[in-house]
Amino acid sequence: MSAPDGSPVGAERSIGQLFATATAEMSALVHDEIALAKAQLRQDVKRGATSGGLFTMAGLLLLFSLPMLNFALAYGIRTWSDWNLALCFLLSFLANCILAGLLAMIGAVFAKKAKKGRGPQKVAASMKETAGVLQKAKPHPRPALPEHRGPEAIEAVARSSS
Repeated sequence: MSAPDGSPVGAERSIGQLFATATAEMSALVHDEIALAKAQLRQDVKRGATSGGLFTMAGLLLLFSLPMLNFALAYGIRTWSDWNLALCFLLSFLANCILAGLLAMIGAVFAKKAKKGRGPQKVAASMKETAGVLQKAKPHPRPALPEHRGPEAIEAVARSSS
């Protein structure tokens, strides 16, 4: 198993290698957060589009079906009940309004789901959490240098960091 920079895990790495690894991981984290935000926004847009489409369908159904359905339904009621033709037309209009109301209620349910979708807020909270974790991160303690800093100690430190 090895670290992202190719060095074996557990081996001493230089500050440059550690910084490069941290930078690469931070970059990957930011890219992942952006991808998450895009996916959540895409889902919210789909729900909003579905809601708008259902509202539009309800309106178009009411608009275009009224003449045809009203005539057919009114004459059907008249044939069935022998009531006044005006009352039959009112009943057919009421049936169309009930159907349009049902479609509008279904559209309202989708609109509420789209409004509840909090994709950007979730991503912002996740990024704040990540920033909080990174702010609290502390470097690993390094072993104290020996009192006597002779050439052997300096060579040992140089070997361990390269």
